[in-house]
Amino acid sequence: MAAGDLALVLHAHLPYVRSGEPGSLEEDWYFQALQECYLPLLEVLEQAAADPQQRPRLTLGLSPTLLSLLSDRALNGRFPAWLALRRTLLDGADPDLEVPARELQRTLSAIEAQWREMEGDLLPRFRRLQEQGVLDLITCGATHGYLPLLRDSPEAVRAQLLTAVREHQRLLGQRPLGIWLPECAYYEDLDRLLAECGLRYSLLDGHGLLHGLPRPRYGVYAPICSPAGVAFFARDSESTLPVWSASQGYPGDGAYREFHRDLGWDLPEDALEAQGIHDRRPLGLKLHRVTAQGCPLELKRPYDPEQAAERVTEHAEAFLRGRAAQMGQLAATIEPPPLLVAPFDAELFGHWWFEGPRFLAELFRQGPALDVRFTHLREVLSEGRALQVCRPAPSSWGQGGYHDYWLNDTNAWVVAEWQRASRAMVQRVNRGVGSTAQRALLTQAGRELLLAQSSDWSFILRAGTTTGLARERIRRHLDRFWRLIDALEHGTDLPREWLVGVEREDGLFPQLNAADWATRG
Repeated sequence: MAAGDLALVLHAHLPYVRSGEPGSLEEDWYFQALQECYLPLLEVLEQAAADPQQRPRLTLGLSPTLLSLLSDRALNGRFPAWLALRRTLLDGADPDLEVPARELQRTLSAIEAQWREMEGDLLPRFRRLQEQGVLDLITCGATHGYLPLLRDSPEAVRAQLLTAVREHQRLLGQRPLGIWLPECAYYEDLDRLLAECGLRYSLLDGHGLLHGLPRPRYGVYAPICSPAGVAFFARDSESTLPVWSASQGYPGDGAYREFHRDLGWDLPEDALEAQGIHDRRPLGLKLHRVTAQGCPLELKRPYDPEQAAERVTEHAEAFLRGRAAQMGQLAATIEPPPLLVAPFDAELFGHWWFEGPRFLAELFRQGPALDVRFTHLREVLSEGRALQVCRPAPSSWGQGGYHDYWLNDTNAWVVAEWQRASRAMVQRVNRGVGSTAQRALLTQAGRELLLAQSSDWSFILRAGTTTGLARERIRRHLDRFWRLIDALEHGTDLPREWLVGVEREDGLFPQLNAADWATRG
């Protein structure tokens, strides 16, 4: 009999990368995540749920911006052509890579068939898995805004939360009770706003609980209840490190597929040009293996799917045995059955670590024999156990554990911009929404403000990757926000073509309510 429970928590999120230009880099981000992560994950969960010997359970956060992309028929209508182009490009791979190229062709063909069968609509599959008790679907901030840096205007934080709750219910049919806080970032008394918005549980990095007041008697191995009545779970680092770390964990094994070497860099330019690709970029076509830690990209060996599959089986068994032993040791020292919470970015499974979905499938398959029981966060709370009342500590799961990654010399400039725009939005809403035409402008201003607040752009500025794109996105949304506010305040004329284009490009959150920014007594 299992000595405790294991709760896997995945956070599926992409910024709002809808682009008016088919074939854009942003569109590639979304389609690669579809092909490598979201579709394989659904297939793994459905197959595990169909096996009476397995008991799959998973808490899955679906961010509102990702839900907007998944429900966008025009965008998703371009996915089959994107797959077909990659299958064509695979035909030009080096003959020495025939085995991995043939295997990847089969994978893409299976994804294509799966997409046709469900007519490009993933959301009903997520809903069915929740109805079956397999998934616990939770939300996130509307645009993944980093909430501690928005707290200057509590109304801005509330708007992120209420918009998220409304969009989740609209697209998934149930009001969410749980939330993955963007970047797992918490600040003092945020729990009061969560409770006000109907959100009843969340999770933090370990130090968010361990530094709480009073210190939780069971550490990270049981949830606590905040003074406002919100339950908080904490990440167990021992359960996450073997999967999370590319250097010390499973993804760095030499048999697994190499992430950084891609046909987008290896194919001749004329071959790419012939298929309408005019700039070099990763195409999601990777045919080499890690080979060894520190091995230069040019010396990577061809990927061997059979060898990788063997390693997945071995690593899943090692992970489960480690969790069973850990729970056994904990059960001898603490009173309630220990709970191990292992949160990850969903995109780790399939995108960053190609074998990740197979690893999850092996966990569910091997779990019963190795005495590991899976649960999800809502199921834990439904058991009605008494929770210790603690005040969580300010924290995040970013580098350094607090707010440094989103507030430093690369991105601090945007915080003042958020604050100025948030105050302007609050002041305008507090004076009244106005006529139907004014309400439409104010609603679109709310969308632009939310989109400018995405933590993804601050992350990119700090990481130093596609910084030009991040700056352009922030400035574009802020510029649109201020033009809309100026039209409301001073009657400035907005060209109809401009307004129609903005509403088409940034037309997410159809139920957005500008009154969410109103100050409450």
